[in-house]
Amino acid sequence: MNILITGGAGFIGSNIVKKGLELGHNITVLDNLSTGYKKNIDESRVEFVEGDIRNRELLFELTKDKDAVFHLAANVGNVKSIESPSDDSTINLLGTINLLDVMVKNNVSKIIYSSTAAGYGEPKYLPVDEEHPMNADSPYGVSKISAEKMILCYSKLYGFQATCLRYFNAYGVNQRFDAYGNVIPIFLRKILNNEPLTVYGDGEQTRDFVNVYDIARANWMAFENNITGYFNVATGEGSSINHLLNILKKISGKEFDVTFSSPRKGEVKHSVANIEKAKHALNFTTEVSLEQGLAEYWNWFIQDTTT
Repeated sequence: MNILITGGAGFIGSNIVKKGLELGHNITVLDNLSTGYKKNIDESRVEFVEGDIRNRELLFELTKDKDAVFHLAANVGNVKSIESPSDDSTINLLGTINLLDVMVKNNVSKIIYSSTAAGYGEPKYLPVDEEHPMNADSPYGVSKISAEKMILCYSKLYGFQATCLRYFNAYGVNQRFDAYGNVIPIFLRKILNNEPLTVYGDGEQTRDFVNVYDIARANWMAFENNITGYFNVATGEGSSINHLLNILKKISGKEFDVTFSSPRKGEVKHSVANIEKAKHALNFTTEVSLEQGLAEYWNWFIQDTTT
């Protein structure tokens, strides 16, 4: 199959590209390299195009003769979106509309969208299922869920398959340090540099950490199962930040100081997913434990940082 992956040089996108190549697909990657890296992908095996999803003409050309689009290009991060909400919406919502319009014109029959659990906001109950109210606490969550709803609207209007995957806290290979990003690479960088770690809150807040290997599997399961709808992608288990710190001490073999600060705006206290819908519809369950995934990620992180 001929596949377009937007944001395919990024952390999650590059892992989806890798899995797609293993499955024998022909893949075109579109990425503006704002957060992605060419070295994340094997350019000898994919067609790489440097560009932006706000460029409608480019999207039109790239969606010709494609069987499906995996859409990951986005402005990512709660804190970042609070600082620049207009950029967030322009990229995440208007960029998605650009993509949907050209998909319709070129008769692309399938889209798999990388959505987010940030749309749920502070949970009203746990574990969070897909019918939980959407009460996003950041412009990022609002823009991503708005794009998700637009995708499903276009799917009804024009009859193509649309699967929206709501990731919880993703981590793993090809995820590099970003001050706005996930807590795990921030912690790993500080541990590697023998710096103290800062925890925003008391450390008892929970997250559902899901390895990118399992996220990539979920994407290709969605592609193969021809299902329209929205699904949580997570482990179904919550881990506290304090528990995470204990694992990081074990796998790194290092002791480090931890300071606790006030919680940050736009971040929830607890987040754990209900993944029963994905289990039944996609036959999806995770394969990588937190300790196993962190150990692999730590070894990759060291090598990537020192080369």
